[in-house]
Amino acid sequence: MYILPLSIVHGSLPPAQGIAASADAELVVQLRQGSEAAFRTLVERYQNRIYRTVLALLQSPEEAEDVAQEVFIEVHQTIGRFRGDAALSTWLYRLATSRALKHRQRARSQKRFAYFTSLLGFDNHVLHEPVDHAHPQAQMEGQQQLELLLAHIARLPDQQQVAFTLRHEQELSYEEIAAVLKTTVPAVESLLFRARRTLRNHLIPSLRHA
Repeated sequence: MYILPLSIVHGSLPPAQGIAASADAELVVQLRQGSEAAFRTLVERYQNRIYRTVLALLQSPEEAEDVAQEVFIEVHQTIGRFRGDAALSTWLYRLATSRALKHRQRARSQKRFAYFTSLLGFDNHVLHEPVDHAHPQAQMEGQQQLELLLAHIARLPDQQQVAFTLRHEQELSYEEIAAVLKTTVPAVESLLFRARRTLRNHLIPSLRHA
């Protein structure tokens, strides 16, 4: 099986938007037949988009690479269950965002466990590494402002954070985001409106006092 290379080129542009549905449909057929060449094509076509999406949610390049690799392994193992009622890219985004959120929840649980065991006097060093806030497309002036933005995005409710990431990181349409989240376009509009309002309310006062 072709494994996602760990040496992803973080600065490269994502594949062109709007890959023909017929090409993906043919790819799915080949994947179901067990074609390793088709799997390599899938990874090469989508790895940067999946990696960037996961990175925007986890804010750690190392963790994002691990989760992105898990996504493609899951696709390899479960392609037979892909019904085709959504686009292949939509299914991949669903897997990526779901795995990223679950990974983050596990990390938070481990941090809480480490905190409570430290209070009890146990020697525990789980997840005490500083967060790496590197982000491939962030262009804000100053590392402090960047970290402030990422910190507030990370505090958004999960659905708002995923919608915001898919819109502003991956530049998906409202219709595509609705397909990923299995909701309606008006619901996506509401999620994005609330996310932007929250970020504005927190960031503008902070930047004024910076």
